[in-house]
Amino acid sequence: MGRATRRVAACAAAVLLAGGLQSSLAHGATAAPRIDLTVLVISDGGPASAAIAAELKSQGTPYKLVDLNDAGRPVINAAFLSDSLNGQPRGKFQGIVLPNDNPFAAGSAEMAAIAAYEAAFGVRQVDAYTYARPEVGLNYAADPGYMGSLDGFQGQVSTAGLAGPFGYLKGSVPFEDNDPAVGESYGFLATPLTTLPAGASFTPLVETTIPGTTTKGSLVGEYSHDGRKELVVTFVYNQYQQQYRLLARGIVDWITQGVHLGYDRNYFAAHVDDVFLADDRWDTVLKCTPGDVTCPPGTPETADPIRMTVADAQYAKQWQTANNFTMDMVFNGGGSEDWKADHSVTTDPVVDQMVADQTSYRWVNHTYTHPYLGCLQDVSVVPWKCTKDTAGNTVWVDQATITSQIKNNIDWAAARNLHIDKTELVTGEHSGLLTAPQETSDNPYLAPSLVANGVKWTASDASRETGQRAVGSSVLTVPRYPMNVFYNAATAKEETDEYNWIYTSVANGGSGVCENNANSTCLPTPLDVNTGYQSYIVPLEARIDLGHVLSNDPRPHFIHQSNLSEDRIVYPVLEKILSTYRALHADNAPIVNLAQKDLGAEFQRRAAWNAALTAGQVTAYRVGDTVTVSAPAGVQVQATMPTGTTQKLAIGSGAFGTAYAGTLSGWVKPGALQSSVQLKLAAAVTPAAPAAAPNTAKTLTAPAPADKKVVPQGTADAVPAGPGDTARTDAPTLVPGSGVPVPGKGVTAGKSSTKGNAKGGAQTGKASGGKADPTKKTAGQSGTR
Repeated sequence: MGRATRRVAACAAAVLLAGGLQSSLAHGATAAPRIDLTVLVISDGGPASAAIAAELKSQGTPYKLVDLNDAGRPVINAAFLSDSLNGQPRGKFQGIVLPNDNPFAAGSAEMAAIAAYEAAFGVRQVDAYTYARPEVGLNYAADPGYMGSLDGFQGQVSTAGLAGPFGYLKGSVPFEDNDPAVGESYGFLATPLTTLPAGASFTPLVETTIPGTTTKGSLVGEYSHDGRKELVVTFVYNQYQQQYRLLARGIVDWITQGVHLGYDRNYFAAHVDDVFLADDRWDTVLKCTPGDVTCPPGTPETADPIRMTVADAQYAKQWQTANNFTMDMVFNGGGSEDWKADHSVTTDPVVDQMVADQTSYRWVNHTYTHPYLGCLQDVSVVPWKCTKDTAGNTVWVDQATITSQIKNNIDWAAARNLHIDKTELVTGEHSGLLTAPQETSDNPYLAPSLVANGVKWTASDASRETGQRAVGSSVLTVPRYPMNVFYNAATAKEETDEYNWIYTSVANGGSGVCENNANSTCLPTPLDVNTGYQSYIVPLEARIDLGHVLSNDPRPHFIHQSNLSEDRIVYPVLEKILSTYRALHADNAPIVNLAQKDLGAEFQRRAAWNAALTAGQVTAYRVGDTVTVSAPAGVQVQATMPTGTTQKLAIGSGAFGTAYAGTLSGWVKPGALQSSVQLKLAAAVTPAAPAAAPNTAKTLTAPAPADKKVVPQGTADAVPAGPGDTARTDAPTLVPGSGVPVPGKGVTAGKSSTKGNAKGGAQTGKASGGKADPTKKTAGQSGTR
């Protein structure tokens, strides 16, 4: 990559005059400019600028991507960056992301145009990943300084960072070290220049101690100079790493000055499936689950099914109170009736306890007895297949069965005064929805049955279908993440034994499933069944799930009632997720724990908003203290604004958004008699109108030395978090100027995970304990019953 000594500001006047920007700014003293709410992302193909683009996309923030490797890309000049509308100067971008502080060749007119534009319109720049040097307000990374691996380092948000864009954090920014044999991050630590150009300043926002010293080196800092502000980031990252996920929100808020479309939340919900059922138990000798079609034909049913006790129910309530977290109880009333019949009793103390405590939870219909609601399964073979009629057509579970399963559970709840929302449903195994490879379409009888029972939101398995979709014309799915805490395990030993079977190669005594699944990795050796759960599975699963929480991802996670029984193995995972999150985040950014219908509505609004953005149907800009957003009729606007922002109405004003992470954010629609959303910023956060660009600027005289002409780009490849994570090909990071891999670990940018499940559709689950009923045997994954 070519580098240039910083002389861009000195060329600004000539570029402005040539491009016509100077004349458009002649109105600056009398007319506030219009700034369009779009971020310009200029990429060189590296992971850092891609990570910021991914965050903008996730939030629903409009951005324009320019790829420097594209021969047909637009030239970045004054006309590209700004123009005039009806005599009013218009800046086309509210912020600019560069892959580093100057990705162009020496003397570049494009960089000069960017610098001039930023100074003229008060627009900020993020240097996604650059090295420490005087041109960005830092000393070189030496005496004191450091360049190398940052794996396991503890970053710390400075006082200025906590008072500024990273005020939603408590202060700690730990860098991942998922694999000691693999380098996951690389960076530079350096101190700000002692003598800066007149009027310039460098403020560290995130820093860490330089190894071998007591001096702090900057990781993220604000460099103010020449009428411009740059966010200088001196470490490489990709969009999945925890250190970046912790800072991503603040980077967007910094570059947009807290005024942008889209928003970010940290979501976490835990659905407990099969409540009131008895789940089959993994057999550590047979290496299968009796009662499951994965066991050889003729294997006796589970003799000791797993079911919560009264003590387990009481503990669940106490745990929620102690951890300030509400679980969703996804229940099957028929499981209670089966249990009573099996035990020749007329009352079910577990139901009595949980109904008495019902307000401690949210309740979701899981059908009455948990039958498979897709095709009629032929379980005489492994894996099972769909039954076909004489004409070769798939035989589906009929509409009457589906309808009665939904309605009978509603009626059972009503008879016990258990309050539920009838619009929410989770079918057993998410059945009725397409289940590859056996079923390539939904059961055609599913949608009519959902409508007949007033269902609007039905759960789907995010490991099969990641996004929301329609079922019929009026029902939408809510994709849920399966947790790798298996439905057929109630003890740590059972869980670890099954985990070993799935995630160990044949050569090491496992099933070898992990060797044949692209979404899984194999354990090098089996885990110790006595210690492996706490030492390995808990921290790994918590890290994977926390990655979802930190990614503005509304998908809930699901587990099973068996995991709340006996050893109560899911609680350590939940506690690890919650405690880690709360140790890192301030009270103004709590975990958002929503009901299934609210999560479904969030997906629905996002889909409409993103479709409007993609189609170019959203217009948004800021003039002074007023933000105006126009979107298609019926599409709600997603926005983040500073505290104190209100919505301008035709008469008077109204509230906007809710407080989160130090800002106001939310969905908003035009008021009565209005065709657009108008938001008024508080005067205290309204910047002055930008002045005309300067004709001259001070330049730093120290040129970059010859061996500093290449900025390390890192890699977009991710380091697997462990079994269950997506395996990726590792690639080396480059030493600045050398073009050769960094010695030693050799890979950058690890991933927290988007996890798959190694079992695919091989493992099946059974609806209720002890009943040899083929209609209740259901297909799915070991952890996704």
